[in-house]
Amino acid sequence: MNLIDRAKNILFKPREEWVLISRETTSVSQLVTNYLLIMAIIPAAAQFIRYGLIGHNIPFYGHVAGSISWGLKQAVVSYISNIAGVFLSAFIIDILATNFASQKNFTRAMQLVVFSYTAAFVAGIFYLIPGLGILAVLGSLYGLYLLFLGLKPMMQTPDDKVAVYFILSLLVIIVVSVILSFILGKILLAGAEINPAAVGIPGF
Repeated sequence: MNLIDRAKNILFKPREEWVLISRETTSVSQLVTNYLLIMAIIPAAAQFIRYGLIGHNIPFYGHVAGSISWGLKQAVVSYISNIAGVFLSAFIIDILATNFASQKNFTRAMQLVVFSYTAAFVAGIFYLIPGLGILAVLGSLYGLYLLFLGLKPMMQTPDDKVAVYFILSLLVIIVVSVILSFILGKILLAGAEINPAAVGIPGF
């Protein structure tokens, strides 16, 4: 699996790429070490540069100069929440699989979620520039579309159950992710203003 080719193909020709991925036997450890841990660096690095070096704006206050310690905290929260978000999302999708006549297979669920997160990881570079955070959000929304497309080939979900499976999984993921982000924010950003972009719904 070539990281650059995989990222490019899942973004620009996802239907064909999901079929190809469904035939692969990549292990969870390979997915994590060769793809997830690397791709999650993109938004984390963007958060560090913006909040640690460039600085950021606070509504009704103005520009705040960059702080290395604050940038590191933002980067750590981004990195941990994205990685944890992938595992939680895959776990939820796998647990719900049998309710929708789908294949219960955690490895397949991890493949589905890891590669769906690609759009959010790549778009995370836009957190570097104030005012362009909306593009990172759009990247996350595209990631949801990738997830939807991948449910059938990856989890063997029947056509008539894909939409409901997707919606219910998404609702559970959002609730769990908000709780995760709140906890991480409290632990790692205690005593400081929490940046929603860094500790929002992981990945998505």
